[in-house]
Amino acid sequence: MSETSEALREPWPDLARQREGVSFGVWAFLASEALFFGGLFLGYTVYRNLYPAAFVTAAKETDIFYGTLNTAILLTSSLTMAVAERGAQERFRRMSLWCLALTALLGCAFLISKGFEYDDDISKGLAPGPGFPLHPAETQIFWAFYWVMTGVHAIHLTIGIGVVTAAMVLLWRRSIQPESPAFEGIALYWHLVDIIWVILLPLLYLVGRT
Repeated sequence: MSETSEALREPWPDLARQREGVSFGVWAFLASEALFFGGLFLGYTVYRNLYPAAFVTAAKETDIFYGTLNTAILLTSSLTMAVAERGAQERFRRMSLWCLALTALLGCAFLISKGFEYDDDISKGLAPGPGFPLHPAETQIFWAFYWVMTGVHAIHLTIGIGVVTAAMVLLWRRSIQPESPAFEGIALYWHLVDIIWVILLPLLYLVGRT
């Protein structure tokens, strides 16, 4: 049995059609995710226009060091994910395994860094509620968006790490073949998570700093 036939799954008649199906399914899912985050971005934009001074004051309290570090980590993970996908297409199994492992490790590094940042934010009392240290009161709206958007992003990244790790284990066990369309779908999801962060960076960290 050829490697191509091993990568083929029911009910697809051939690998090309299977790849098209995977691509369509993932893009449909990503469209729904874009609508979800789009709603958050729209809400943020509305309130930022209503309270521009408060948002500038609040955004200056975000830690630009962590924001820059996390951006560098995720952009690097996008590179390793792209190399892993390309390596799978060319049947470079070992290279794909290493790059998938690096991608998962970089994702974990992001979450660890974000955890330290969250700890800093909490120690400064930057969680909306009684005793919030910033004024005017509308600064709490910015920080509510900060916690929700970065928290939801972290959940998506955690899912991505799990999927990448599962794909790496299956590839290592030869349960899936390198030319499986699954790698394209995984890469698309990972790149979406990275793109969302690239959008969050100016919204949450660069306001009032440019």
